[in-house]
Amino acid sequence: MKSGIKVFAPATVANVACGFDILGFALEKPGDEIIVRFSDTPNLRITRITGLKGMKLPYEVEKNTAGFAAQRLLDHLGESNRGIEMEIHKKMPFGSGLGSSAASAVAGVMAVNELLRRPLTKRQLLPFAVLGEQVADNAYHADNVAPSLLGGMIFIRDNPTLDVHRIPIPNGLYAAVVYPHIKILTKDARSVLSDQVTLKQSITQNGNLGGLIVGLTTGNLDLISRSLEDVIIEPQRAKLIHGFYEVKEAALKAGAMGCSISGAGPSMFTLCANSLIAENVGKAMQAVFNKKKIHNQLFISRINQEGAKLC
Repeated sequence: MKSGIKVFAPATVANVACGFDILGFALEKPGDEIIVRFSDTPNLRITRITGLKGMKLPYEVEKNTAGFAAQRLLDHLGESNRGIEMEIHKKMPFGSGLGSSAASAVAGVMAVNELLRRPLTKRQLLPFAVLGEQVADNAYHADNVAPSLLGGMIFIRDNPTLDVHRIPIPNGLYAAVVYPHIKILTKDARSVLSDQVTLKQSITQNGNLGGLIVGLTTGNLDLISRSLEDVIIEPQRAKLIHGFYEVKEAALKAGAMGCSISGAGPSMFTLCANSLIAENVGKAMQAVFNKKKIHNQLFISRINQEGAKLC
């Protein structure tokens, strides 16, 4: 078999409570892996997809997030017909609110870039990866893609121009994320949202967003805790997750600085001051879901500062 390139792209938590579509951070795991290699047959082809457990993803390049992102990169580089085989290995749950589509798009575009001996920087790959994720949810936003690609806690000042910036974070910060096995697609989660926001909601949300960024930058854990509150999106989406408020209450009682919905859900995330608290918080969250007989998975992770990487 011909040698190839393997890339891992991590799962992400988007929105981060008060930062709808403009904040996101990368986890250490789970994530997706993509392998690419040159082929004597012209054009990019997806030859294998694994790890979906009964679900299907399209093999057609133009309908697949990884394939679409990679093809747009090839078009940009003048390599539209270059013969490349792509394998997609899903190592994370689909429809979990952990950026599965974004991770595939990121891994796909980075793998092809590496195969071609890195003509673009990581940062320059961002527009192609965002276009790839857009295939899945019809929205052009980078709060999953940017942290998966670049790592860290990312602030997107403006999505259309991809004006993205890394936010410094305190040492020792951990996330506890619980994925309840409930399927919620991004497009469905967006459909429940109202486009009406009151002046009071806007003021409160802006205050929380500013407080969260200042708290993260200065290491003020109390300020982070006071600011990790979403008064606009969370109240509308909470009804999609059975037991949401009970799980949130359990997380806060166990020591979490804050708890909210990861991306479009159903995963719920917390930020914690250290790994021990994160473990206790995660177990407390799981206990509520277990009591309701909802199967779930727990992920404990530092904020991943590297993002996508060669394996």
